[in-house]
Order: sequence, then C-alpha cells, then structure tokens
Amino acid sequence: MKLILDGNINVYYIQTLCMIFFPGEKFGQSENENPDAPVLRLILRENAEGITASVAVTAFDRRADAERFYPYSERYDREKLAKLACGAAVIAACGELIGYRPSWGMLTGVRPSKVATELLQSGMSKTRVKRTLASDYFVIPKKAALATDVALAEQKLIGEPDKRDCSVYVAIPFCPTRCSYCSFVSYTSPKLLSLIPAYLEHLLIDLEKTFAKINTLGLRVRTVYIGGGTPTILSADQLRMLLGKIASLTDVSLLEEYTLESGRPDTITAEKFAVAKEFGVTRVCVNPQSLCEEVLQGIGRCHTVDDFMRAFEVARNSGIPNINTDLIVGLPGDTFKKFSYTFDRILALRPENITVHTFCVKKAAEILRQGSQIYSVRGGDAGKCVDYTQLKTQQEGYIPYYMYRQKNTVGNFENVGFALPETECRYNVYMMEEVHSIFAVGAGAVSKMVDYRPQTGGKPLIRRLFYPKYPYEYLKDTSTDQKLDEIEAFYREQNML
Repeated sequence: MKLILDGNINVYYIQTLCMIFFPGEKFGQSENENPDAPVLRLILRENAEGITASVAVTAFDRRADAERFYPYSERYDREKLAKLACGAAVIAACGELIGYRPSWGMLTGVRPSKVATELLQSGMSKTRVKRTLASDYFVIPKKAALATDVALAEQKLIGEPDKRDCSVYVAIPFCPTRCSYCSFVSYTSPKLLSLIPAYLEHLLIDLEKTFAKINTLGLRVRTVYIGGGTPTILSADQLRMLLGKIASLTDVSLLEEYTLESGRPDTITAEKFAVAKEFGVTRVCVNPQSLCEEVLQGIGRCHTVDDFMRAFEVARNSGIPNINTDLIVGLPGDTFKKFSYTFDRILALRPENITVHTFCVKKAAEILRQGSQIYSVRGGDAGKCVDYTQLKTQQEGYIPYYMYRQKNTVGNFENVGFALPETECRYNVYMMEEVHSIFAVGAGAVSKMVDYRPQTGGKPLIRRLFYPKYPYEYLKDTSTDQKLDEIEAFYREQNML
C-alpha cells in the first residue's frame, strides 16, 4: 500500500489505521512497486480555528474521500487533536470504500483500555468514559464498555505503585514442536533442544546475578513469571534445578504470584507439577487453544483433546491454586459452532483464568509460507465467538481484567483475560500497564526498567535491555553484568533508591 502524506503526521499511526481495512498490507514508497496496490492520500492542515484532515483512498478501482475538522479545545492537546482528525478521516474514507466499521474505531494501539484509563484518571465517571470512547474515538458501545471495565479492574489491581516494586521474567524458549501460527522465539529441532542443559546452566548463573542486584537495590519482587516457549519441556529434574535455584534466591512465599507456563498439554506430567507445587508455584497455564481435533491438527498443535483433559486433571489434582487456559478465536477451520462447544467445555472445568486470544499471524509464522489465506477484515465467525466469550464469562462470574490487541488479527478483535474474583494474573497487568520494572533473564528476554509517573500526570519513563534472541547466542553472552549495572544506573538517575 502506498501512503502520500502532507503535513505533520504520525506515519506509523496512519499505517496501523490502514491495516484495519487492508490487513497484511506492506507499505512502499513507489507506485511502481505494485501498481494495483491501494493508495491513501492524507493532507493535514492547521489554522487559527483548528485542524482539518482530508483523505482520499483508492483501491479495487474505486475511490472514497472524507474530510474532518476538529476545533481547538482545552480537552485535547495539538498532537491528540491531530490524531483524532486523521483517525476520523481515515476511518470514514476507508469505511465507505470497504463497507466496514471497525469495532474499535480509531484505537489502534496494543492497549485499548489505555485511553479509558487516562479518561478515568482525569476525573470522568464510568458512564462518561464510555460515551467519550464512542463519540470521540468511534468505538462501538460494547467495546467501549469492555475497555472501561478492564481499565477499572486494572486500576484496582495496580493500586498505588511503589518505585521499589519489580517482577522477574524467566525465558525458556523451547517447544516440543512449533505451531503453524507461532512467531515466538522458540526452538524445536533436536539439535536446538540438545542445548537445554547448557542453556539451563547459563540461565541459573544469570538468575543469581539478577536477584543479587535486586537485593542490592533494595527492591521487592512481587511476581515471578516463567514463560516460553514451553517451560514444561524441561524434565522434572531440570524443573527442580530451576525452581530450586529461584527458591534459594528469593522467599517465594512472599510473592503475590508465581506463574509457570505449561501451555502444551503433551509436556505436562504429575511429577513436574508436584515439583512446581513443592517450590511454591501458584499459577500454571494449560492451553488447549481449541477442543476440536480437526482444528488442532490444522494448526500443527500435536496434542489431542484427551491430552488436554488429562493435563487439566493433573493440574487440578496438583493443588496449584490458579489454572489458566488459553483459547484462540478465528483459527483456520474453526466455526462458531465448534468454538462455542470448546468454550462451554472449558467453562464446565471452571479454570480460575480464561484467556481468549484472537487469531493473529506474524511474519515469521509457518502458516504464511503454506500459502494460507488467513487475513480477514470482518473476521467471519470470529466476532460472534468473541461476543459469546464475553457474554458467557459474565454469566459464569468471571470478570475481564486484562486486554491487549495485535496488528493483523482476524476481524481486528482483541485478546482478553477473564478471571474469577481475586484470581487475576497480576504479572500480566503489571507488565502491560508498565507500573514497575521487569527484570528479564534468558534468550529473547527483554528487561523493562520503569519509572511510573501517571500518578503525577506524566508518562512512564521506560528503558529496555535486550538479551540475544537465539539460545546459541545467549550461551555465548557475557553482557549480564553490564545490563545490571545499567539497571542500577537507571534507578540512581531517576532517584528511585
């Protein structure tokens, strides 16, 4: 797709708006790259009264135009007003051309509840926030209500952030096989899996250094999250080494939450979960994605419905108090009938958390190389499935507490975490809402240093530190001491000690 922009315009924002209507599009500069590609022209002009955005979009041998004027007001600064004008014009023109109204309007970011949070913090009532999302951002009413409910739940969990709080993320980037839709940094070949013993040894050393720095800085670890990949690809003995090391470095009984991702049912055993329980794990993830055998086979999931049911029973019998199940709406070959059957069976199991993702394929996913036609503007049955999850969870006493969105999701829908009261995954909220620092260790891990400022009206100050992406690079990495010194410098620079 070609963009022709005239004015002081955030290019990335316009690209993300366009991808709502043209999912999967790439953005080039030359019309010669693909003469049949859609073209969007946008002119942004300012005068003494306000800001005007004019859009013309051409695609499929058709053209649509729209112009929107926003007067200056005390409510929005210049940057926000320009985004509103551009968003309104692009939504109007593209919507007319495609014949489609996006349910999230012009909200394109990862955190659709962020705007609701900002409005609530400005003193708006819940009712007025929902009205503002609908009128100013063109969010449809049920999504405006969802965003507001999630924002309120997040605020309740976050409370008053303390600058000495932090969380720890531990990366185990290995899986038994790779799902066709996956783009995470995870490794499945026998050669790469053979690196696990050496990887674990290196990881334990880095964990020692990381917790030592946390203690030196006088910080309090609120949550630990062991993610992947699939951490339960580790043997019971390897898991004992990892969890035992963490227990030797911090008092896990003081943690608010301790998560072990164990998403692949084919890696779960009673012995592994007994180890997890012994060392204080309080939350595990047992993820079916679907309870339809044909759908599981189509996405290369390599486990059966019976495997999931067995694994869930193991988790429940382990005594670990909080079980999460992940499901994906809009998978290839899925339908509303199949998905609603899956969801009803999951509800009958009564997991403490249910996370509903909308199918999204990234550039590195195998399914794209298979030639699959997976991008969908309207999403087929996905919207009906998403609505079903939100209605049924409400009826069953679950609350939406966590939400994020990704580019190129089917139907441009959201990912939502639902929880029974008092069982919400705190790490997810702390990480997504950037309320305190995340010390991350392992291949592909990203530490995120946060000086949380929204309570004083400012944006969080954030600095990220990256470990090498691949395990074989991580095994050669010697940057941990340097990273931890940079973290300490950040805390001292921001007077957080």
